[in-house]
Amino acid sequence: MSLNRFSLDGRVALVTGAGRGIGRSLAEGFAGAGAKVLVNDLHPEMAAEAADAIRAQGGTAEPLAFDVTDTAAAEDVVARVIAEHDRIDILMNNAGILIRKPVESHDMDDWNRVVGINLSALYGLSRAVTPHMKQKGRGRIINTGSTMSVSSRPGVISYVAAKHGVLGLTRGLAAELGPHGITVNAIGPGYILTEMNKKVLGTDLEQIVIDRTPLARWAAPEELQGAAIFLASDAASFVTGQIIVVDGGMTTNVFLTESVDLGVAS
Repeated sequence: MSLNRFSLDGRVALVTGAGRGIGRSLAEGFAGAGAKVLVNDLHPEMAAEAADAIRAQGGTAEPLAFDVTDTAAAEDVVARVIAEHDRIDILMNNAGILIRKPVESHDMDDWNRVVGINLSALYGLSRAVTPHMKQKGRGRIINTGSTMSVSSRPGVISYVAAKHGVLGLTRGLAAELGPHGITVNAIGPGYILTEMNKKVLGTDLEQIVIDRTPLARWAAPEELQGAAIFLASDAASFVTGQIIVVDGGMTTNVFLTESVDLGVAS
């Protein structure tokens, strides 16, 4: 296979929640692979700063600030992008939040906010780009799931439910849109050392993650780029309805990596 099949030259990619963290890294990855990236964030200054950074690295990007939970605004933005660029080849649904509370204090406002951003907004944007992608006869929709799409943990019930929903949405859209040349997949990040997460350095949580992960470390944000670029590219032309979990092996492992007694006699 030619490596050109991994190229995104000439493609237009909309990446939500790309002002910082995982979304920003994914936007940088798409730009590095040749795509023109539309950098979305709720905050205009963050979208602009991320787009400026991509351009400074030699990529092509423009900021696109809007609230992904505002269905009318999202539909308007998609229409304007198509009118200006005549295409949206890649939709990277990445925007998301997490609220840490036990069930008894995790009220319906918390639930609706998390599910609204992490799941409903993905459907709204996917629905908005579908007519255009159908008309073109091709398209890539990629959703940011989580290890919580295939497992669970206490204290983040709405996040777990929403991320399980992301996998269901991914598979449902894949089944419906596949006949139109549109693939729909997800990536499932594990524990990523973003700027926001660097506050855990030196804490028990940092070590717990290391102990549970066969690769024995946290991931850097750029380590998600390969999976996303693959799914966005022609190299993944026959891949749809799947989730690629990028977690250093954590979800495959029920033991602490440094304290495993295999119970096998020598």
